[in-house]
Amino acid sequence: MSTHYIPKNLKGETRILIFSVKSLITTAIFAAIGGILFFIFSMLNMKVAGIIMLVLFAALGYAVGTVKIPRINGLKFTKNIEGDSMDEVFLRYIKFKSNKKIYSYTKEEK
Repeated sequence: MSTHYIPKNLKGETRILIFSVKSLITTAIFAAIGGILFFIFSMLNMKVAGIIMLVLFAALGYAVGTVKIPRINGLKFTKNIEGDSMDEVFLRYIKFKSNKKIYSYTKEEK
């Protein structure tokens, strides 16, 4: 009997501890912002507030890179973005807002 190679889709399965690659990158970016705030607060002798800001920003970065948008029946817009990760939704929103074109629809009368 011979063995055959069966390809696997490993996209999104690479993990480092609890982090996927995308969540690790977003956590690092948000933690860098929190680190800047920690530095500012430590200069003002408020290190505890700086540590809290650092932890909050790192947790927010992890959430942005990991959490998928659920479908909530009470909110109409979640039907369209169900299952997408938060960073993809944010990027699509930024691209939509940066488009300066205005579309108007008129009803043609005969």
